[in-house]
Amino acid sequence: MADAATAKRGAPRTRRPASQSAIDAVVVEAVMQAAARSGLLREKDGRIASRVSPALVEQAKRRTGIETDSDLIEFALASIALEDRFAETFRESRGKVDPKLKLGY
Repeated sequence: MADAATAKRGAPRTRRPASQSAIDAVVVEAVMQAAARSGLLREKDGRIASRVSPALVEQAKRRTGIETDSDLIEFALASIALEDRFAETFRESRGKVDPKLKLGY
């Protein structure tokens, strides 16, 4: 369950185009809930200003269904902050399992 601040603020405002996969909404919600549980959304006194391509922002909004710039930036930062590094860890483990180990298949 999300922390009180996130619950009060609610999930990012999203719009769902008919052609968009429902999994996008699930991913956005999961990332934001994980960020809230990790304490990453408690304080909101930082500001970010940047020049970015409007096409990039609009494509990201279409892809995620997120409507506001602030919610989009928060989701993007949370996604990076919570990255699990699975691919890198998987590659690093290559060749470290005994080839004689019985894995049951």
